[in-house]
Amino acid sequence: MSSARLPRSERAVLFILAAVHFVNLLDFMMVMPMGPDFAAALGIPMSRLGIVGGSYTAAATVVGVLGSLLLDRWERRRALIVSVCGLGLATMSGALATGAASLVAARLAAGSFGGIAGTICFSIVADLVPEGRRGRATAVVASGFSLASIVGVPAGLELARRGGWRAPFVVVGLLALALAAGARLSLPVLRAHLDREEAGAPLSPDARMGYTFAAFGCAILGNFLLVPNLPAYLQFNMGFPREHLGLLYCFGGLASLATMRLAGVWTDRSRALWPALAATVLVSGTLALGVLVQPPLLPPVVFFGAFMGCNAARWVAVNALASRVPPPSARARFLSAQNAFAHGASAAAAFASAAFLTVGPSGMLVGMPALALTAALLGLGVPLAVWRLEALMGHRHALPVTAATPDF
Repeated sequence: MSSARLPRSERAVLFILAAVHFVNLLDFMMVMPMGPDFAAALGIPMSRLGIVGGSYTAAATVVGVLGSLLLDRWERRRALIVSVCGLGLATMSGALATGAASLVAARLAAGSFGGIAGTICFSIVADLVPEGRRGRATAVVASGFSLASIVGVPAGLELARRGGWRAPFVVVGLLALALAAGARLSLPVLRAHLDREEAGAPLSPDARMGYTFAAFGCAILGNFLLVPNLPAYLQFNMGFPREHLGLLYCFGGLASLATMRLAGVWTDRSRALWPALAATVLVSGTLALGVLVQPPLLPPVVFFGAFMGCNAARWVAVNALASRVPPPSARARFLSAQNAFAHGASAAAAFASAAFLTVGPSGMLVGMPALALTAALLGLGVPLAVWRLEALMGHRHALPVTAATPDF
């Protein structure tokens, strides 16, 4: 099948997985914008909000390390259902928080289950979708990020405004429980990886794993040096109005949705190197024209949309290639280790960005050009690592998927 359209049976499964990924990301993304609301209600100092947000990532990192040892011992559908149910209940428990300690405990639990759910989603994609369609399938599931930016975060903020800060925790938790039921009805039992002779064998680090982690590390470090500081940069350095910031994130999500689809099809039809290289060049150009040159030559909408869209496209290409690295019997453990590495790298980059920046008298961020240059240089490592990884794996064009290839 040479069409860019995925078979109906695959689309039904991917819809459920994309919805799970959407809820998982929304659970993480909605908390910090709501920070001032629950901080005032619970008496949490604004200076401590970073602990609330970071607790989710910290838990996901630790669980990712543990998952790299255990996840492939479980049947995939059951693991997904248990993790999504746990995510829903943990998220709802956040609505019962009475102070900083109880809210952090709820977010630690949510991060633990959310980290597993994200890993299992992409393991199922790699299990069920042939390589010739895997780039497109990865883009479909990854679109949960774009939808969380476009719809989820604005809706959560409005729900908090109308119903109080506890309401989004309850609604997102109930949605997760509903999706767990949907996964039970829609997904087949997935235990083929358990029936292989090498099932349960420990992960064996090799050069391919090293280059995979290098590609993700360069992309994530460069991205998260900038992401935590972009709202302030857009407002105080580029003069973008605060009241329209939500619309800007919606536009960035739409741009990501389009570029992820394009990168998925391009990866399937040729190889991961070309979309990864093109996205890296475009990210570097965006940073040069939007940050390195002062005053910026790009309008805020173009700068933010290009930055979000190109980074999303690069992530799809690298992730689709990475899905070919581990054998099926080690896929979930490999992706769990990869996610733990990604969470740790994103946290390290966010903390490191503080070393570059100071705040000027007018609120402008001082030091953003140095930060952007560092991010652009790190980004150059992505296509280099992808090139070496494809060489080690024996690059071949994506094989056409024929009628003889089963959907599952």
